Amino acid sequence: MPSAAFSAEDTGMIVIGQAIDLSSPNAAIGRDYVAGIKTYFDALNASGGIAGKKVRYVVRDDQATPTVAVRAVTELIERDQVDFLLGGVGDDVTQAVLNAPVFKRSNLVLFAPLVDAVELYNNRILFWRPGYVQEVQHILSHFAPLGIKDVGIVYQDGPATREAFRSLSTELRGRGLNLTGTVRLGSNEKQNAQEASRLASTKPGFVIVIADTIGTALFLKEFRKFASQTYVAGTSLINLETLREVAGARAVEWTVFSQVVSNPNAGKTAIQLEHLTMMKKYRDEPPSSLTLEGFVVAKTLTKAIQRSKRSTRAALQDLMTQDTNIELGGLSVNSSAKSNHLSGYVDIALFKKNGLIF
Repeated sequence: MPSAAFSAEDTGMIVIGQAIDLSSPNAAIGRDYVAGIKTYFDALNASGGIAGKKVRYVVRDDQATPTVAVRAVTELIERDQVDFLLGGVGDDVTQAVLNAPVFKRSNLVLFAPLVDAVELYNNRILFWRPGYVQEVQHILSHFAPLGIKDVGIVYQDGPATREAFRSLSTELRGRGLNLTGTVRLGSNEKQNAQEASRLASTKPGFVIVIADTIGTALFLKEFRKFASQTYVAGTSLINLETLREVAGARAVEWTVFSQVVSNPNAGKTAIQLEHLTMMKKYRDEPPSSLTLEGFVVAKTLTKAIQRSKRSTRAALQDLMTQDTNIELGGLSVNSSAKSNHLSGYVDIALFKKNGLIF
């Protein structure tokens, strides 16, 4: 059984672990995120690693299940002796990891989980991406010039999404917008279809969806039967290619999604070009917003380790307590003791007949 000999403090290796969904129906998000992270670390190791230390990147499948996530994280901490722990996908698994006894006993910081619906304030978690509220505010600002006042909300039933629904409702009221109707997506497909029809009859100017990729796709398939040209908006934790495959090309027209990275298929900035080049060299899959996010997360962690004035393992603790700017190549992140979000970048992607446009 591997032991503490894997620790970066004792060897020429830095061990980075991650428990993330690789096998559920929504696992495309996790697989893309891991592909981007692995691509960066593969390129980093090929160029000598971090100060001569190679990165060992260990990934466990948490199956989008809190109990499995806790078991996987326990294994990463106790057996693999990870120096850093990257987060998985989803509010429930993230909260479960933060509450896990083995994590609480460790001195680790959970870095860069993909949490979409809730804000978690904890001194043991550091997000790379902006928060849910910031994404929603960007979406609403995108529609503000159109003068649309009537908005519908669709949310997948669950504790985190109910909290997100309350936050969104408060934001709408603060902007003087009118909530025409809501849909709570459950397991009853017939009822979901009826709710989609009812929402369409209220004639909202646009609809905001708080749901995973599959839930959003199934809603779109039904909603488009009654409202083929009503804008539908969602946040960044939607795998857009999977969405189009499940919902169909016609259903995803007139949809917009906030994005926390720039266009992954463009090479306008140094980080975009580096990501495209390394994905082509090390992976046999196309780039996506999630591969780019994984790539920049890995690069951010690497730069944090290089900047740390204490031990390797203290890099994220240092980042959380200092006001620091990290330049990534046309994209920068800022750490502050006042916030546990490094990036404030938000963009909008629009589906049109000829594909996705940023």
